[in-house]
Amino acid sequence: MNEETRFLRGLFEAAVAAADPEQALRTALPAKPEGRTVVIGLGKGAAQLAQAFEVLWDGPLEGVIVTRYGYAAPCAQLKVMEASHPVPDAAGLEASAALFQAVEGLTEQDLVVALVCGGGSALLPSPPDGLTLEDEQALNRALLASGAPIGVMNAIRKHASGIKGGRLAAACAPAKVVSLIVSDVPGDDPAQVASGPTVPDAVDAAAALAMIEAWNIALPENILAHIRSPAAAAPKPEDACFARNDVHVVASARLSLEAAAARAEAEGVPAVILSDAMEGEARDVGRVHAAMAREVVLHGRPFSAPIVMLSGGETTVTLRGSGGRGGRNTEFLLSFAHAIDGLPGIHALAADTDGIDGSEDNAGAFADGGSAARLRAAGGDAMAALSRNDAWGAFDLLGDLFVPGPTGTNVNDFRAIFIKS
Repeated sequence: MNEETRFLRGLFEAAVAAADPEQALRTALPAKPEGRTVVIGLGKGAAQLAQAFEVLWDGPLEGVIVTRYGYAAPCAQLKVMEASHPVPDAAGLEASAALFQAVEGLTEQDLVVALVCGGGSALLPSPPDGLTLEDEQALNRALLASGAPIGVMNAIRKHASGIKGGRLAAACAPAKVVSLIVSDVPGDDPAQVASGPTVPDAVDAAAALAMIEAWNIALPENILAHIRSPAAAAPKPEDACFARNDVHVVASARLSLEAAAARAEAEGVPAVILSDAMEGEARDVGRVHAAMAREVVLHGRPFSAPIVMLSGGETTVTLRGSGGRGGRNTEFLLSFAHAIDGLPGIHALAADTDGIDGSEDNAGAFADGGSAARLRAAGGDAMAALSRNDAWGAFDLLGDLFVPGPTGTNVNDFRAIFIKS
């Protein structure tokens, strides 16, 4: 591992450590109830959150945790279930039913603690009357291929679900619900994380239909018919069933980027956070970052080298080819590498903080000004790989994939561009 790779990996580790489950939960524990404490958890880092909660909570617990296949962690008192991500499966249906069963028959003296992080949208299929699991799978595939931002996708999902959009919290009434949320969405709106199963929002079906039209998302007619029907209406934030509910964002991209910046400056490298809420097509955001890096190298503006530029948020990928592999971070980085081709002194890492980018086993990849040339020498081509959405294949050919394994948390994309003097 060269010095630049070591440095960039250290920044990623600092960002992930800032979202450590035990550290995130420690200052947000609710008061103990007179009655039962039921814990429900969902998302790619939910099992690790549940483990930490068990360590911190002094008292009996019961409940159900749902996470992605391969992301489970042993819990002493809570049942951990696994399901599919990013496309729902039958195990997710069972998990959704188990969550509803866990909160049946609660009273005003009981407490529900919801541990929520990214990934819950796919992990918890719960088709409303008239729709099926296959319909939810078709909806998810269409949304993932559309290139729409995460807020748009989640707004649409909420209107074709029996669990999202605050519906799970409504089922907990009259118990108090405290949602402890690890945000993986730009802007940290808690109602958007995992499509807000315990946090309602004000986006209505008419707005969701407008989003479908604006983003030209091709959905089956039966799904569109449901969203147009009164049955699609989600509970409103002002509904009485949410009156005693509390919501806390306990970890986010902002906090993680600040930790990475502090780590860089401790190593003598100035750091600047461009944004913790970047959205847009991954390849386009890659070109924008590359343009900034070029400006620093060639003209010493808007920053002087040495500098590390940090950013977070959630980009999207519009599927253009077939047979390609990779996620939004590798696609961002391949576009970035192509745009800085031949420029010296630039080194970059783009990775998902949950440890998995897309459907493969890598979190992201490393690149520098020589990556595109090395790819050509190895028989590949950056633009050809981008045309078929095969960024994973390109970085695999280079041997530059970043594979830390599941991290146990999820605060979205992490991008670090190190420009040496």
